[in-house]
Amino acid sequence: MRIITLTILLIHANLTIQAQNYLIDFSGTGASNSVDSVKIENLSQCTSLIIAGTDILNLISTVGMYESVPPQYGISVYPNPSSGHCSVVLDATSNHNLIIGLHNMSGKVVLQHKEFLPEGHHTLQLVGIPGGTYILTIESESYLYSAKLISNATIKGSPVIKKTESTNSLSDQKVISGSGEIKTMSTAKSIISMQFNAGDTLKLTGKSGNYRTVIMLFPNQSQTVTFNFIKCTDADSNHYAVVQIGTQLWMQENLKATHYRDGSAIPNVTDSATWGTLTSGAYCNYHNDTAEGAYYGRLYNWYAVADNRNICPVGWHMSSNAEWNIMEIFLDPTVDTTAWMGRGTKIGRILKEGCDTRWQYYDSTYGWNCAGFTALCTNFRNNTGAWSQAPNNDHDDAFWTSTSYSTTTAWGLSLRWCFGDIYAIPLINKRSGSTARCIKD
Repeated sequence: MRIITLTILLIHANLTIQAQNYLIDFSGTGASNSVDSVKIENLSQCTSLIIAGTDILNLISTVGMYESVPPQYGISVYPNPSSGHCSVVLDATSNHNLIIGLHNMSGKVVLQHKEFLPEGHHTLQLVGIPGGTYILTIESESYLYSAKLISNATIKGSPVIKKTESTNSLSDQKVISGSGEIKTMSTAKSIISMQFNAGDTLKLTGKSGNYRTVIMLFPNQSQTVTFNFIKCTDADSNHYAVVQIGTQLWMQENLKATHYRDGSAIPNVTDSATWGTLTSGAYCNYHNDTAEGAYYGRLYNWYAVADNRNICPVGWHMSSNAEWNIMEIFLDPTVDTTAWMGRGTKIGRILKEGCDTRWQYYDSTYGWNCAGFTALCTNFRNNTGAWSQAPNNDHDDAFWTSTSYSTTTAWGLSLRWCFGDIYAIPLINKRSGSTARCIKD
């Protein structure tokens, strides 16, 4: 049975011979040099995890039988390819007897090692690996893990397990990056693995204290990701994530402020009839549900977003139509920003939140979110005070700009669940309720 299993692993390894793993570590700059945590969202597979900012993310390409790794194991091999020396890192939450095997591509066993590993974090040093491609197998009483391992060494002989370390961290391990640079992992860094396929889109949200920055990553090498932390805090002490799109810095979340910058309260108008008569600033939560407002952001009339007391955080301002146009052209140069109503065919998909089936009315309308803008299905309130008819936030959104068009209308933009474009029109009644995004001064 074991011979049959190994044969299957070897066939699978040959089919995935081009697979590559990448090691990603993190640093901070700007308002903070440290990174507390990083949320990694694979928007292509709709998976996510949160790791410490001091951890190293190991993106494991689809090789061997990675999908069969049981949840109680975290396993990674680095560097891979190697120069004949690599580390095998295992995180175990229970005690196990393991058989560690290394086989060449003809199926010959070149190393077999038995090891009892208690609960904890373990690093096994595999040294003296002759040049070639191998299958590494780690087998317990119940599970079998395998991975392709490539050695570029010119040495001959037989590989050995040199030593086993049982710690809670990795200390001074040498890692070769995709550019060939040798990096040293500092003390207290753990390697956290995540399954990854070539071409996947990753959304990384770095957090340091109250600062959060989003970076979109399309991995093709090992690298250090540096988050530029920038203060974005409104008068209610809501702290917003930021994302850079081209040369612009945008709030990555919808505005939630209930006060202007000078501390003046923005009236919360819940009554529909009253809302429909307003000519001064007001906000509401969708369906007057505070939980909706906390998650999706508030809905504002245009008078609130254009008020000279400023609704945005210090150092930020309400985005204008012209600033939206700059972003549109950067993300999709084919967009005609002079057109009214539907613009482009994919700009809406670039901006929409990924992995949200509410955007997927058609296969051609779901969100990619490859710019990190993360537009949510927020709905809106019309100029009479009536709510949009979608019952579960599963229909459209609308964004104000600060750009007035007439005494009663202004420029607004919308993403629609049944289209992949962006809907832009200057005839939005200023009494309507829409979401808002601020942009850095």
